[in-house]
Formats: sequence, C-alpha cells, structure tokens
Amino acid sequence: MINVALLSKWHVHAEDYARQAQNNPHLALKLVWDEYGKRGREWAEKLGIPFESDLKTVLASSEIDAVIVDTPTNMHKEVIIAAAENKKHIFTEKVLALSVEDCKAIISAVKENQVQLTVSLPRLTEDYYLYAQDVLDQGMLGTLTTIRCRLAHNGAVVSKEHPNGWLPDHFFNQEKCGGGAFIDLGAHPIYLTNRLAGKVCAVTARLKKIENHEVDTNSVALIEYESGALGILETGFLSSGSPFQLELYGTEGTLLIEERHIRMKSKQLGEGWKVPEELPASNLLPLDQWVDAIVSGATTTINDEDALNLTLVNEMAELSNRKGQRVEAAEVLNVGWAKETITPDL
Repeated sequence: MINVALLSKWHVHAEDYARQAQNNPHLALKLVWDEYGKRGREWAEKLGIPFESDLKTVLASSEIDAVIVDTPTNMHKEVIIAAAENKKHIFTEKVLALSVEDCKAIISAVKENQVQLTVSLPRLTEDYYLYAQDVLDQGMLGTLTTIRCRLAHNGAVVSKEHPNGWLPDHFFNQEKCGGGAFIDLGAHPIYLTNRLAGKVCAVTARLKKIENHEVDTNSVALIEYESGALGILETGFLSSGSPFQLELYGTEGTLLIEERHIRMKSKQLGEGWKVPEELPASNLLPLDQWVDAIVSGATTTINDEDALNLTLVNEMAELSNRKGQRVEAAEVLNVGWAKETITPDL
C-alpha cells in the first residue's frame, strides 16, 4: 500500500484527486497539509484523516510514501523539490512550474532521488486525442498546416449567485497563479497542440484582462511550429456555452472535434465527411498511471517533455503579451527564463 499525503486544497481539482486516490486500491490517504491551516483542518476532518501543520514533518515522515501537490503554482518548485529530496513520489496539478528553469530544477531533483513524478495533463489520455494522433501518424491529413484548439468557460462571469464568478478568488491572483486563463485553462490546448504539432519556435499572444481582474480572462495565441504548421489557441473565463474544439487541417484532409462530435474528410477516404465507427480506448487517468509507475515500473504516457514544453509556451506567451510582439523560443531561452535547451537531457 502506498501511503499518501495531500499537500493543499488550493487548486479546484484537489478534491477530484483525493477522490481518485480513494478509488485506487494501491493508495491510502494518511495526512493533509495546507498552507492555510483552517482550510486544511476542515478538509482533513471531512476525509477522516489527520491534519499536520508543518510541511517538513509531513515530508520527513517514514510513513508517507507519496504526495499529491495542489498548492499555489508559485509554491510548486519549493514543495516538489523538498518532496523529492525526502524520497516521496509526486503527483501534481499543472503547470509544473512558472519557468522552464524551475521545471528543470524539479526534474533534476526527481531524477537524482529516483522518485516518480507525474503532472496531471488529463486530455492526453482521452480517446479523441488518441484518435487525432492516430489520424496524423497514419498520414490521413497529409502535412499538417494548421491546428486550432479552444477551451473556455464562464468562471469569471458575474451573476447573482456568484458576484465574482464561480472560480475561487485566489484564481485571479497573479503572484500565486503566475497568470490567469491562459496558464490555467489554456494549459490544455497548449499541451494538446504541442503533442500534435511538435516543437514550438515562436508565439504571438494577447492575454486580455477584463472585469478588473489582475490576470488575463480572455486570451488567444498564435503558435508557429518548427514543422511550419500554425496553431491558434483560444481560452478564457468569460465564455458561456463555449464547446471544446480541436481542429486539424492538412494538405490531404481535415479533422474536426467538437465535444464528442468527430468527423473527418480525407482524400484517402473518398468524398464527404466520415464519422469514426469507434475511437481508441482511453488511457488510464494520470493519477492511476502515476500509481502504476510506482507499483510496477510502468512508463506513463505523460512525460517530462510535456511539462517543460507547456511551461515554455506559457513563458513565451507572457513575454509576447508584455512586449506586444512576436517572441521566438530562442529569445525566451536567452533572457534567463531557461538557458540551455527546450527539452534538456537532465
């Protein structure tokens, strides 16, 4: 049995991961720690496990084998490295860290201490992503020329029930979050398109602050990939009824995904739109993959490169928005955000 400590209930998905952990037969929830004591004590009481106010005590405990990290993003580097140095396996909410340099430091500590780190990038396990990847790999679309991905919700829309929107107030804290809609909800379009289109070479982004928030709440980025393809990423906290959309356009065909509706045109399939009869089986959820890696040494489908390149695009987008111009990857890597390569061999 793997004994787990829950590190913070700050993120909105913390309860989801606790529930997934309770449903995994290899995990046992043993402790809660939270940087905000009142919140942590209430959560621990709800879960029926002890609360520990001192993080060092949690990480030093020989009875704890692994941690699930849902702290504010700006605490990830400190908390995750400390966990690794105490030989704890780590599952964490995205993003891994606020800079590629910090990501590299985390991954280095993880490798040095031989523990398992998995970042929650759940849409890489979904059947529609696996289908899109298969379509590309089989050449059904020819050469990919454009990829578009949109994911937005109404978390910052004011209503009588939610005068500040239904997202918690701390999701609009620049210092803790490192940004707003783009770094949080936009992470999903970023890591999906990174996988499907390849390495990023330039980003032009506009991260708009609306409704008096200090972080962006409506954002778009134009991505240029080394392959020559273009990406259009859209996200925001101000869209009601906006469906998830993933669109791939190539020289031989088009694949359109809107929620669960999937259709494709390909010169290789004749005229008209085709609807797949079945999709690939979804992979295990990231948390369950993390457990399998600990128990049996299985390789997770989510890797360090995914985490690094997610942060890279976020850094490039922030710099592009701040400077009001197109930013190349080399420019970001040369200004101290990260100094070696996009996907270093650590």
